[in-house]
Amino acid sequence: MPAASVLHPASPVRVGEGERLRPVGLPGVTLSIRSRRPAREGLPPALYVHGLGGSSQNWSALMAELDGVVDSEALDLPGFGDSPPPDDGDYSVTGHARAVIRYLDACGRGPVHLIGNSLGGAVTTRVAAVRPDLVRTLTLVSPALPELRIQRTAAPTALLGVPGIAALFTRLTREWTAEQRVRGVMALCYGDPGRVSPEAFRYAVEELERRLGLPYFWDAMARSARGIVNAYTLGGQHGLWRQAERVLAPTLLIYGGRDQLVGFRMAAKAARSFRDSRLLSMPDAGHVAMMEYPEVVAGAFRDFLAGTGESGTGATRVSAAGDVTAPGAGS
Repeated sequence: MPAASVLHPASPVRVGEGERLRPVGLPGVTLSIRSRRPAREGLPPALYVHGLGGSSQNWSALMAELDGVVDSEALDLPGFGDSPPPDDGDYSVTGHARAVIRYLDACGRGPVHLIGNSLGGAVTTRVAAVRPDLVRTLTLVSPALPELRIQRTAAPTALLGVPGIAALFTRLTREWTAEQRVRGVMALCYGDPGRVSPEAFRYAVEELERRLGLPYFWDAMARSARGIVNAYTLGGQHGLWRQAERVLAPTLLIYGGRDQLVGFRMAAKAARSFRDSRLLSMPDAGHVAMMEYPEVVAGAFRDFLAGTGESGTGATRVSAAGDVTAPGAGS
């Protein structure tokens, strides 16, 4: 294997300036929680939930932008980031939602401003539907909600959920360096990978090297991908779109026009399904708008809170229909 791909499983998880990371033991699961010291006392609490293959670090830029607006915490879902696998091996959307609920029940911070991306968007939708007492607002960035016709570029991610595919992929890509893997992920997740700074790219490589050294890395990825596929096929009252209709909390929806994993066309359906929703359309953003345009997402979130009775200011414009035009993030 080339020297550039040597793994360093003992390397520590990166903690940014102003952040801290702590483990929280809960029944059946231990979660790693990333937080920032509140800018002042009395700020409303917020909890961020990452997507498939991500970690709490995905929210660092947005958390910093929202200093003084909310008291921010981000968790690593079981088997991701610095959280070990769940005791029962349940990586379904329901299993991840159960872990989030257990944390919110245990920490006593609820109701929170709940924010999710991709898989985390599906998880937080389920949390908001079944435990409305824990959620004061819901913000979804490219949520992984069921699509009748998935994008071709999203197919390989869905295939990870097929038994045996993860092991096959591992064998076929064993010569790939961490740098090659990260470039591939960023090309898939960012509308413009050129927006990634050299420092951020280096941190992403270091984190992937660490996680590839974990014995459960591919199992967590494969089982969670299978959980998304299973959630897509689930009908009745447990279906994600049916649960979206049950969400009582005001909801901010954020969709990227260059998203290769969640179809931009789903934004209109989401806006119709969540009963009290605002839509932020970002034509130039990809799948992780909070990483690509954190200042724009933060501005929209501040306006969203102001519109729901919370104090805050922002730079976005909200139309009478509730749609948001994001300056600087597209035409």
